[in-house]
Parts: sequence; C-alpha cells; structure tokens
Amino acid sequence: MEMHQVRYFLAVAQELNFSRAAEKCNVSQPSLSRAIQQLEEEFGGPLFNRERNLTHLTDLGEMVRPHLENVFISGGNAVRCFRLCWWVA
Repeated sequence: MEMHQVRYFLAVAQELNFSRAAEKCNVSQPSLSRAIQQLEEEFGGPLFNRERNLTHLTDLGEMVRPHLENVFISGGNAVRCFRLCWWVA
C-alpha cells in the first residue's frame, strides 16, 4: 500500500465519484481507478460499489476507511515532524 493509494481512496470515499476524486487529486481518472483496483487486490475485495452514476463504499470499504484515515493522518504527521526536525537541526 502506498500513500497515494490511500489519498485516492479517501478522495473517492468523500466525493463518491471517481472523476471528481481524480480532479481533486490532480490525476487522471484511469490512474486513480488503477490505484483503487490495486488497493482492492491488497484488501481482497471491492472497496466501492460502482454503478452507472452511483458510487458508494462496500462493507469492506466502510471497515477499512477509518484505518486508512489514520494511516493518512499519521503519514502527514511524520512528514511534518521530519520537516520541523530538519529545519531545527
């Protein structure tokens, strides 16, 4: 799992739309979809139900969302801490 995949997952979970999430993340929709598919392979199942004009989290997606939010927050905190420590040193 890579941080960009977590960021893309959270964007889709928030927007409930792959195109808007891709725009929000400044990536192409196919790139975002590939990253989500890789995450789904890692977790062993679909994270989103994709219907014609409707996207929503599956039970698995709902289950992993809070954990991925924590990963994203922790990763951001680690980067901020590193930058702060680097500037202080």
